[in-house]
Amino acid sequence: MQSPVPWVPQQPAATRPEIDARLTAELASVVASARRRALRDGDRQIDTAHLLHSLIESDPEVRAALGAGPQIARVLGYLVQRSIGYGLRWQGSVEDSGTVPVVRAMDAEASGWSPSAAAAMEGALARAQLRGAARAGGIDLLVRLAADPECRAVQVLRRAGVDAELLGGRIAAE
Repeated sequence: MQSPVPWVPQQPAATRPEIDARLTAELASVVASARRRALRDGDRQIDTAHLLHSLIESDPEVRAALGAGPQIARVLGYLVQRSIGYGLRWQGSVEDSGTVPVVRAMDAEASGWSPSAAAAMEGALARAQLRGAARAGGIDLLVRLAADPECRAVQVLRRAGVDAELLGGRIAAE
């Protein structure tokens, strides 16, 4: 019996100019990196773990919020294992934690974003607006990722010993 041939995207997830214009240059770089990571991993969509991985790699403020070096090393350890072990159960599936409505303005499926990642990005944009900022930054996205207890990013954080709820609350209070 032949195993099914996995679907491999031929191009990265689409950009969304109306969203990209509302991101800091640093967060736009994070999104571009997550888009490349999803393509390289053969994933259909950018998910919250792609976003978390890119945030940690490129945003010093996010790294500082996560804590000391060993903590970050553990989180990155789980993230890099995504394609060689931990996270293989995610392959070929769409991330939808069920904690957010599946239908949203960003049209996640068509845009190449998982529903959870799309909701996190929309939340980051809303958080920035509430702060009076014109653009969303990495910390805005980290807070919104941490707020969805069933998303892949929080699963990774939890496995690495990070209390996402505590993390999000601490950042929001600052």
